[in-house]
Amino acid sequence: MSWATHDLEPFVLQRKLGVAVAIVPLLIGSYSPDILTKWLVYGTDVFGVHIQASNPADFHRGWPGVGFTHSLFFGAVLGGLLYFFTKSKVWAISFLIGNWLHVVSDIGDTMGVMLFFPLSTEQISIDAWAYAGQYGRLTDAAAYFSGLGFVWDGFWVVCALLSWRVMTTEYFRTVIVPADPLVIGRLVRRYSEGLVIVLYRAMYFYGLARFTAWLIYAHVVNDYPFDLSWGGPHWVDAAQPDD
Repeated sequence: MSWATHDLEPFVLQRKLGVAVAIVPLLIGSYSPDILTKWLVYGTDVFGVHIQASNPADFHRGWPGVGFTHSLFFGAVLGGLLYFFTKSKVWAISFLIGNWLHVVSDIGDTMGVMLFFPLSTEQISIDAWAYAGQYGRLTDAAAYFSGLGFVWDGFWVVCALLSWRVMTTEYFRTVIVPADPLVIGRLVRRYSEGLVIVLYRAMYFYGLARFTAWLIYAHVVNDYPFDLSWGGPHWVDAAQPDD
C-alpha cells in the first residue's frame, strides 16, 4: 500500500493532463480500492466489539476477500458505471486513471495486487517494501515510512511540489472549473468560489501533511530504524501472498 502517494498522484496528473481530466473523480478513483475495506484490515471497535478480518492481509489483497478492488477490472467496471450514470467521459476516464494509479502503486509492497482479476488471482508484486497492515495502522505506517515506501511517497511529494501551480487561483479558474462543470462548476455557482478553492487546496495539503506527520510519528515520536533495503524494513514480519 501507499500513503501520501494516493493523495498526491491525482494533483500531479491533473497538472500534466489539464482539462482532459477532473480532480474530483481522480481523487475518488485514487481512494476507491481502500475506502470501504481498510477499516476491516486495521480493525475497529463498534459498541465495545472489536471487528477485524481474521486474516487482514489476505482479506485486503487476496481471493476470497476484497482483493478484486485492487484490479484493473474493478476500475474499468466502476468507470463504466460512472459514465452510464453521469454521461461524462471526463469523469469516467478520470476515475479510471485515479483507480489504476492506486492499483499500480500497490504492486510495490510484498503482498502485491490481483492486477488481472478475474482472469487470474495471482498477486503481482515487486516486493520493494513490507506490507504490515495485519499489525494495525500505527505499525503499518511506521514500517512503510521506514522502508522504500518512504522513498516512493517522497518521489510523489517532490512531484507535487513541482506541480505547485495547481494551487493557484488562476489554475483553478482556467483548468479545474472548466474540466469539471458537473461538480466543481456547480459548487462554484452555488457557493462562494473562495470556499471551493479552500476545499480543493485542502486535499493537496492533506497529502503533504500526512507524509510529514507519519515521518514524525515513526522517527521523532518513536525511534523506528530506517531500512531502505529491498523488501524492508526487515524488523517487521512482512505479509506475503502465500502466508
